[in-house]
Amino acid sequence: MSAAQNIRIQFITVSVGIILLLIKFYAFKITGSNAILTDALESIINVVAGFVALYSLILANVPTDRNHPYGHGKVEFLSAGFEGTLIFIAGVVISAKSVYNLFFPHELSSVDIGLALTAFAGLVNYIMGVILEHRGHKTNSLTMVADGKHLKSDAYSSAGLVIGLVIIFITKIAWIDNVVALLFGLLIAFTGLKVVRHSVAGIMDEADDELNSKVIKILNANRTENWIDVHNLRIIRYGARLHIDCHLTIPWYFKVREAHDEVDKLEQLLAQSFDSNVECFIHLDPCIPEACRFCPKTACPQRQTDFAHLINWLPENVLLNQKHGYQYIGKD
Repeated sequence: MSAAQNIRIQFITVSVGIILLLIKFYAFKITGSNAILTDALESIINVVAGFVALYSLILANVPTDRNHPYGHGKVEFLSAGFEGTLIFIAGVVISAKSVYNLFFPHELSSVDIGLALTAFAGLVNYIMGVILEHRGHKTNSLTMVADGKHLKSDAYSSAGLVIGLVIIFITKIAWIDNVVALLFGLLIAFTGLKVVRHSVAGIMDEADDELNSKVIKILNANRTENWIDVHNLRIIRYGARLHIDCHLTIPWYFKVREAHDEVDKLEQLLAQSFDSNVECFIHLDPCIPEACRFCPKTACPQRQTDFAHLINWLPENVLLNQKHGYQYIGKD
């Protein structure tokens, strides 16, 4: 259901983007402002990137198949990378045209009307950007987060352009238009590079420290006495889908059914904690005698050492491929 809602929201975003594109080019036509042109050119990128994002969300929602056992979610990283590249190119083109018009200036007209249209378009972009980014974080969709950040950066650019146009309107100094356009062209190019960097990190399965910490916090808050330790935690994003691997240490004498129940509890906990598809591969480890000092299971019939203290699960120990009992032997 969340995937269908994401697609519907993205479709609305693209439709609104087309309307704003026409408004901005009309504002440029009547003013001849380079600053407004930068906004209009970026809107072309918004629309193209919006269509690519829409397609990637539809493709990412295709179920797993024989050729794609982990699903099609990785396309979201490609979509974000494509969008980031377009943003960067737009920033470079805008900067180049601004420098050109510093040496070969042209007259501005109807700045007041262009000012009002640009302000309106910027406000709409900001609202849509906030909605997309919030929705993307909620459903783990990098495509929606990237598109939301893009629209918000466009809105910030519009705000800066409005300030520049107000100064031009008051002072009648036309070259300010080109300086403002140059500054925001460079800002847009930098934003594009950041989006590309983030998408490459996703394609390369770079560790997400924030996501790792969030999962570990959930495990700490809901740990049971049968979960002696969790280690070798790995999390990979496939679009809105999270693939989580880990080793779960449980009492060595548990029967298969009891062990399977503990795995089910952990899988259900992670699935309920994220508004997205979560796939878990959990490897079971038997406890070792050295772990008795850190095991809170009070009714353990096989305990060999008195309980000393609980080990707090942190990225420093949960991400290691090492049972906590081995790691902390001889340490208090």
